[in-house]
Amino acid sequence: MADSPSSAQPTCSFCGIEKSPQVPLIAGNDGHICEQCVKLAYQVVSSWGRRTQNPSEPELKTPLAIKDFLDEYIIGQDEAKKTLSVAVYNHYLRLKFQDSQAEARIPVNGGSDMVELEKSNILLAGPSGTGKTLLVKTLARIIGVPFVIGDATTLTQAGYVGEDVDSLLKRLLEAAEGDVQQAQWGIVYIDEIDKIASRGSGGASARDVSGEGVQQALLKMVEGSEVRISKSGRREGGEEVVLNTQNILFIVGGAFPGLTELISKRLQPPKSGIGFSAPINTASAISNEQLLVALQPDDLLQFGLIPEFIGRFPVITFLQDLDVDSLKRILTEPRNALTKQYRQLFAFQNVGLDFTEESLTFIAKEAVKRGTGARGLRGMMESMLLSTMFDLPSRTNLASCTVQVSGEEESAQLSVREEYGDGEVVQEPLPTPTATVDVADKSEALPAASQSV
Repeated sequence: MADSPSSAQPTCSFCGIEKSPQVPLIAGNDGHICEQCVKLAYQVVSSWGRRTQNPSEPELKTPLAIKDFLDEYIIGQDEAKKTLSVAVYNHYLRLKFQDSQAEARIPVNGGSDMVELEKSNILLAGPSGTGKTLLVKTLARIIGVPFVIGDATTLTQAGYVGEDVDSLLKRLLEAAEGDVQQAQWGIVYIDEIDKIASRGSGGASARDVSGEGVQQALLKMVEGSEVRISKSGRREGGEEVVLNTQNILFIVGGAFPGLTELISKRLQPPKSGIGFSAPINTASAISNEQLLVALQPDDLLQFGLIPEFIGRFPVITFLQDLDVDSLKRILTEPRNALTKQYRQLFAFQNVGLDFTEESLTFIAKEAVKRGTGARGLRGMMESMLLSTMFDLPSRTNLASCTVQVSGEEESAQLSVREEYGDGEVVQEPLPTPTATVDVADKSEALPAASQSV
């Protein structure tokens, strides 16, 4: 033993490398390990964790917890929040207790009878800028499932130039990083669904490519079917996976312009007649809020959605127009409120930014006039503060800015009060905030190209 002193040198219990100044070892009770083996062991253990956990099963939160989370980001729309919270909770409650064949069969009253629970897809109706997309995005965040947004105006029937409905599932699979099980628990939101309503009289085949034809193409996918998706795009011979849409929650939304008029005609049908015996219509006008509360599937049928498509969306809810008070709250209260965002931008440059109560009211009233809802608020803030933000980095002595209203009533306009470190105060007028309008929300969708491929 004395002839071989190197035999007493510690070695890594995994790879056998000897300890040296270049290769330190971590000592344990009965062995040693080197740095490379530690890294390898970490990779192996990490792969075990990914295999043992079930990433496709989201955390089940109560409807109250879901609504509380939505309240942090969306102002108002309480009824829509409650409807969505209950629908999403019931959907994932159904999935949590389903069997391995993806069929929710639960004994009734302890007996042998089994009940198959069907999923309830959701339809959102409401004016542009009321928060439909933000609601669904926030829902996906709290649940922690893959989520994609599609635009119905870009969808066409299979075989025509444009995106077919299967492209939504391919994007969902990409959002799930290729995990089929996780994708099958995801959420697909299709916006502008009102643009594919077939309201035109006389069958224009080009319009049908992205109208009723898309509704027909969506039926099986929304209800639940197995769809083959190529991981390598449309190239033949690529690897394919089968995605079952039975457990995917589909939510569609749209502004549905003119829907309130259809509801009003149903609730207050016009009375015809002439002469002294003609009935006099003394019914008072019904508000848009009351009209939307009375929304029924038949109204969507009159709007132009086909009955089969409406039947796939049993949960129908609506969002109300935003008034001045709601828009003021949107500017200040949510976690990511615009005023907080711009204050942070100014703070990065060591400048304070404040808004007077009157200035917030002025901005909210301008948004109501333009009919852009909350969607146009950021554009209005950008146009209003553009000149100030342009000069801000050059004014090293600027301490704070305050947006306020100058003038009275009709002559009122926004101005910014700039205070400098040496005590100088400068007041400059601001341009009237202008809102950017989303063309997709304010105009009818153009007919899709009908070139057959």
